[in-house]
Amino acid sequence: MNIGSVQKARKFVFFLAIMVGVALAAVTASITPSGGKMHELIEWVGIVFIVICIMGRTWSSLYISGRKNTELVTIGPYSITRNPLYFFSSLGAAGMGAQMGTIVMALIFGAIAWIVFYFVVLQEERLLSHTHGKSYRDYMTKVPRFLPRLSLWRDNSTLMIRPPGVLMTFADALMFLIAVPVAELLETLQETGVVPILMVLP
Repeated sequence: MNIGSVQKARKFVFFLAIMVGVALAAVTASITPSGGKMHELIEWVGIVFIVICIMGRTWSSLYISGRKNTELVTIGPYSITRNPLYFFSSLGAAGMGAQMGTIVMALIFGAIAWIVFYFVVLQEERLLSHTHGKSYRDYMTKVPRFLPRLSLWRDNSTLMIRPPGVLMTFADALMFLIAVPVAELLETLQETGVVPILMVLP
C-alpha cells in the first residue's frame, strides 16, 4: 500500500462516517429551541469552525500539494503539527455537527473525524517512516501528531505553489458548508413531523 491508496481509503471511510453522523443527526434534536439565542450561537460557532477548516486546509495545501509522495514537508503548518489537514478537518467536522444546535452533536462529529484520521495517520506514519527513514522519525519526535505547538513554528522565505492541487483542496473543503443547509432541512423535517425525534441533546 502507498500514500495514494491510504488517502483513497481515508476519503471513503470519512465519507461513510459522516453519513452515519448525518443519520444520527436526522433523529436528534437540540434541547435548546430552534431560533433561540443559545441554539443560534452554537450554529454560528460551528460556522466559524467550518470557515477555519476551509482556510486552514487551503493554507496547508500550499505547502504539501504535489509534494506528499516525494518530499518530507516540515515547514509552515507542518512545523507545528504533523497533520494540519486532518486537524483542520476535525474542526470542520465539529462545525458540521454544531449546525444541529447541540454541543454534544458537535463533539460526536469531531470525535468521529478524529478517530478516522487517527487510524489513517498510523498507516501513513509507517509508510512515511519507510520512505524517509531517520528524517521522518526525527520529525515525529519533535512535532506533535495533531494538536499544534505554536512555539515550533518555522518557515521559508519563498514557497513554490502548485495551484491545481491547492484549488482542489479548497473545493473539497467547501463541501463542509453543505452541513448548513442540510441541518436547516433536517430541523424543518423534524418540526413538521416528517422525521421522528428519537433523542434530545444539550
